[in-house]
Amino acid sequence: MGHVPGKRRKSSTFRSPLMRPLLKLNPYLAKYRWHLLLGTVFIALSNLFAVYSPQVVREAIDLIAQGIGQMQKPAAERALTVPETLQLWVGWTGLDLQAGLKDLHTEDAMKAAVVRCAGTLGILFLVFALLKGFFMFLMRQTIIVVSRLIEYDLKNEIYTHYQQLDRAFYKRNSTGDLMNRISEDVGKVRMYLGPAIMYTINLVVLFVMCIGFMLTVNPELTLWTLAPLPIMSIIIYKVSDVMNRRSMDVQVHQSRLSTLAQESFSGIRVLKAYAKERLAIDRFASAASDYREKSMSQARVDALFMPAIMLLIGFSTVLTIFIGGRKLIAGDPTVSVGNIAEFVIYVNMLTWPFASVGWVTSLVQQASASMVRINEFLDTRPAIVTEADDLPEVNGAITFRDVSFTYPDTGIRAVDHVSFHVPAGGTLAIVGHTGSGKTTIAELIGRVYDATEGEVLIDGVPIRRISMDRLRRSLGFVPQETLLFSDSIRNNIAFRLDGDGDIDARVVRAARQAQVHGDIEGFPQGYDTQVGERGITLSGGQKQRVSIARAIIAGPRILLFDDALSAVDTATEEAILRELRTIMKGRTTVIISHRISAVRDADHILVLEHGRVVEEGEHAALLGRKGRYAMLHEEQLLEEARHNVV
Repeated sequence: MGHVPGKRRKSSTFRSPLMRPLLKLNPYLAKYRWHLLLGTVFIALSNLFAVYSPQVVREAIDLIAQGIGQMQKPAAERALTVPETLQLWVGWTGLDLQAGLKDLHTEDAMKAAVVRCAGTLGILFLVFALLKGFFMFLMRQTIIVVSRLIEYDLKNEIYTHYQQLDRAFYKRNSTGDLMNRISEDVGKVRMYLGPAIMYTINLVVLFVMCIGFMLTVNPELTLWTLAPLPIMSIIIYKVSDVMNRRSMDVQVHQSRLSTLAQESFSGIRVLKAYAKERLAIDRFASAASDYREKSMSQARVDALFMPAIMLLIGFSTVLTIFIGGRKLIAGDPTVSVGNIAEFVIYVNMLTWPFASVGWVTSLVQQASASMVRINEFLDTRPAIVTEADDLPEVNGAITFRDVSFTYPDTGIRAVDHVSFHVPAGGTLAIVGHTGSGKTTIAELIGRVYDATEGEVLIDGVPIRRISMDRLRRSLGFVPQETLLFSDSIRNNIAFRLDGDGDIDARVVRAARQAQVHGDIEGFPQGYDTQVGERGITLSGGQKQRVSIARAIIAGPRILLFDDALSAVDTATEEAILRELRTIMKGRTTVIISHRISAVRDADHILVLEHGRVVEEGEHAALLGRKGRYAMLHEEQLLEEARHNVV
């Protein structure tokens, strides 16, 4: 279901109306409106049988009292009236209950009649209870299931939105926070969509039915019974703001905990290498302590809130017995012992719904705070979007026209007025020291970022006016930091394939070209070997070569190698390059490397320094200039010589 865009709010969450963030859920509620309507019908039916039960109890007690009273009369005057509820619910069967209550002259006959009617009322009470439970089951099967369905839809929407956001978003937000919003926050929203809505509807329906029945019995006693409810409403109103603030604090600290845990697990090798396990434990313990403090602060509000509600409900019960008892003693004909028992049951019937108001309020507060956090990400618009689709097919020519780029978060100017042209099928090499802007150029070609100045063109078309999906499907990118998924080697290599053709043959061919087939064959499970999280079970060189195989398997029009051979030795590098030369024929290739040996066969070489092109040309011509490129070449020759001596 599509997300409804909205403006990102800068004002404090706590100044906004409680339900405003939850309005974003209305499209989901509309989607499942028939489920909710059916659930409401089941709530009404369940409560209908619930509110009839106290009447059965009242009539049973009054029947017994009537029987005892009739026993005091002369035998000729004894009579027993069938209770109205019994007449209503049993009379439709065609049974004439009153006919069996004519001959009550003896004590045994009177007792038998009372027992027979009371027994029938008991059976009726049991039937009402069973029907109430049956419709309650259906109620939960509709409304709670709806909350699970919306949770499923919402998680999918958030995850899909995450995929559309640009690199800058992921640099600003931690992985732990991203995970917490799609798991913990969505879970709290689900509690609003399920239990909170269900109990709120249940409270309204039960309240209306109970009050309606109570008013028909005795309006004055009803008013006394409900007197504490306004006080309850004031307490709920006053405490809601406190609960909202504390709920938000809990969520923020939960995100911090998730981030620390994720960083520790991902960087466990570094922690162990420097023996910093204790530091990680102390940092997590400190964050957990803060989370505990915030959670306890929230729990204290709940702990005080619920007993206060229960106390007020208990006070209503006391008032019912006290006022009803006085009226009964005073001989008020509108009040009987059965009425008092009936009202006590009604009050206790309202106990849980009204006591749940505090819990439901807490759920709504937490859901509202969580939805604010979810909306913050859902309202974030991706900076990189397809502006037009002017290139039906990518051939691979790349042009930079006076391109500059400054990172928005740091203000670092990574690329400074760079211009070059690579014809389709040509090879461009970019060399330079760390921080010279090499990787940024690769990211501009892949449109991870947009140039802040100048223009990047593919086949003469501005890159902003090319479908991002078509552009990226035409790219084979091997990043500097290799990431493999927790899956088999086969699936990692075949990651970008759509499942057509002989996938296994293409995987093996790509692995051979990347010079990793022999290593894979040496594993006990071969291509079915699980690489572990982030490829932890493979060496750095093996991960890079698997990444190369993944990039070339689909035969992209443009190949980007961002220092892709840094983790392999010179001999393996030469073997990979020898295989890649065959693949590179007819494809535009950009090789970024700090090794001269990896770029010397390129058609054109750029030498970058502080984001500027300081030299460019072919390998031999650059060496002849005795400039920066020649100096890099000399440095690497000396380094290799030292390595060989060692």
